[in-house]
Amino acid sequence: MLRIDKLTKRFGDKIAVDTATLDIDKPCMIGVIGRSGAGKSTLLRMINRLSDASEGRILFQGRDITTLKGRDKRAWQSDCAMIFQQFNLVPRMDVVSNVLHGTLNRRSTFATMFNLFPMEDIHTAIDILDRLGIAEHAAKRAEALSGGQQQRVAIARALMQDPKIILADEPIASLDPMNAQTVMEALRRIHEEDGRTVIANLHTLDTARRYCDRVVGMRDGRIVFDGLPEQLTTGVAREIYGADATFSEAATSTEIETLEQTIRAEMAGA
Repeated sequence: MLRIDKLTKRFGDKIAVDTATLDIDKPCMIGVIGRSGAGKSTLLRMINRLSDASEGRILFQGRDITTLKGRDKRAWQSDCAMIFQQFNLVPRMDVVSNVLHGTLNRRSTFATMFNLFPMEDIHTAIDILDRLGIAEHAAKRAEALSGGQQQRVAIARALMQDPKIILADEPIASLDPMNAQTVMEALRRIHEEDGRTVIANLHTLDTARRYCDRVVGMRDGRIVFDGLPEQLTTGVAREIYGADATFSEAATSTEIETLEQTIRAEMAGA
């Protein structure tokens, strides 16, 4: 379905992503983990074509995505929706209009300028908001919502594109634990109920283990792990985060205790 083949991104002398290769042959939920600066966000931006690759290819159903331009590139960006850490909503615009902006790539310039939306799209947007538990906020300004609610609006906007793939770049990094759980559960349901592939950059091992079918670990731009959540042993975690890691970058304070318990269990079973 999706193949990332020796994908590389250079910024001058710095290599942000180094010959990354991944094969995704069926819809799944993938968590990408690693230290800040490991190349996670750059990888997702290249898949979405927000950033061009220096070398390598991205193939989707046999089509080379890295060569697309103009209308074809915009069509791919509709099929491959992006969710950002900072939501990227229009704060003073009402929630339902923010969601409807997910249809911009298929609307005329005139309709875009005057915010003219078909009634069918408006109903679809409200249905998506209802699915995410925030339909009652449809008429409110986006800035009036909590961070977790705004992120669900951003997810709704992505769903308005009816994408085949959803890319989420640190979707819970700025949220409190309760809202983070709500957002991750929403992404998991979207994968399970819609059969969409979800690829999320995540900041903690615990989140990747809990919600993902597959985990990809990156370090210094390279993919150093690609496997099942249960294969994320302490040794693998140190390979991803570094031998000197205290896991402060990989876990919150509550997750450190969980990780330490895992280490002790592994040592007891060794």
